[in-house]
Amino acid sequence: MKNSNRTIFVNIASYRDPELYPTLASLIQSADNPENIRVVICWQDNGDIQPFVDAGLVLISQTDQLYQFSYGGAELEVIAVDYLKSEGACWARYQVDKCYQQESYLLQIDSHCRFIEGWDSEMIAMLESLRSQSIKPVLSGYPPAYTPGRNEDRKNYLSRLLFNGFSKEGIVAQHSTQCDAETPIRSAYIAGGFIFADGHFATIVPNDPAIFFIGEEFNRAMRAWTHGYDIWTPHRITLWHYYQRKNVPKVWNDHSNEAKEKGLIDIVWWERNQCSTLHVRRLLNPNNPETFVQPWGLGRQRTLREFQYRIGIDLIGQRVHPDVWGKEKVSWFTELPNDHQEWLQNLHCLHDKTLSLRKDEINASRSDVAWWHIGVYSQDKRPVMLRRYTPQDFRRQIIQCDQQSSQLTLRFGTFSRSQAHTIRICAFTVQNEWDDVLEKSW
Repeated sequence: MKNSNRTIFVNIASYRDPELYPTLASLIQSADNPENIRVVICWQDNGDIQPFVDAGLVLISQTDQLYQFSYGGAELEVIAVDYLKSEGACWARYQVDKCYQQESYLLQIDSHCRFIEGWDSEMIAMLESLRSQSIKPVLSGYPPAYTPGRNEDRKNYLSRLLFNGFSKEGIVAQHSTQCDAETPIRSAYIAGGFIFADGHFATIVPNDPAIFFIGEEFNRAMRAWTHGYDIWTPHRITLWHYYQRKNVPKVWNDHSNEAKEKGLIDIVWWERNQCSTLHVRRLLNPNNPETFVQPWGLGRQRTLREFQYRIGIDLIGQRVHPDVWGKEKVSWFTELPNDHQEWLQNLHCLHDKTLSLRKDEINASRSDVAWWHIGVYSQDKRPVMLRRYTPQDFRRQIIQCDQQSSQLTLRFGTFSRSQAHTIRICAFTVQNEWDDVLEKSW
């Protein structure tokens, strides 16, 4: 018998994905209570529903482009969209958000996942365990990886999300690092491929259909925080995610310049993405009339300023607390600053560069080097960063690409806003002599 207090609304956006069908099988067959699950899929494909039937789904009804299936006791609805008419992942997820029917919980996933046995009970128990700390908790993160096949390789690590720099548009980028924990970890970052929350999350913080790709996750994290939701990283594995997905169709391959020239599409993917990044940044301007317009604006329960304190990032000035990008990799600050100006003064401008080097330019294995000098200079030749590396430390900075080339990654913070322009690398030999200087553009 269905327990109305434990129903789960599952949001899946699928773009020409052959993994959708085994994902549905794993989702439903691994659930303790499949009868409490309602799955809605925005299916961006060619319109042939035979693969659903072949996967064992039973077609109940069809109205226009909406198909209703049953499978293993669960209800499934498929919104069929010609893949050339797709407007991106967030747009597709929002088509599903609109189908929410007051279910107790929301699970948003990608269409390439695998699940533990009893995932539904485990997710509910984990979320409910946080009620004493959060009125509106959210579980989110990057699940460990799996590889499709007869003997799937399912990784057993946990990870948490953290800051990974700014995109060229000034939007926070995120990545993950492995971690261990006995309880959920407080976080500030959302992963679009795994969200488990109260069902009302789908209506209060729905996916923004105007966002194509860049900024999707951080935009939703900002909105969730200001609407009073608290994000937590799960401390136990409940599902896996397929990350590489080589040789499968992607929207940026289909929605190309060539497709537009042939009249197959109206807008190229990068044109959508360009407009979308400007749309994401609108929330950073408190004077923008769209900033608080619902349902895709900021909430008023908590401020964006406090959110910046919690993550240690000045979003407008693009300055970062040193513990965020340094060895500590802090992603959540429990203490709030006493003074805003003092907080700003402690932040760093982050400089991040990956430099390609040929073998004939730098030989990191030389035995005659006492230490290596790396200097970064502004256009007017003022030093932005000066560092001395031992031969061992310098080699650790180098990543060998092949026999002829390597990469050197430079990442450092400065209090000044001096723009990096030139990089100079030079060896100081054991004979107390400077070698030739290699100069590269930043």
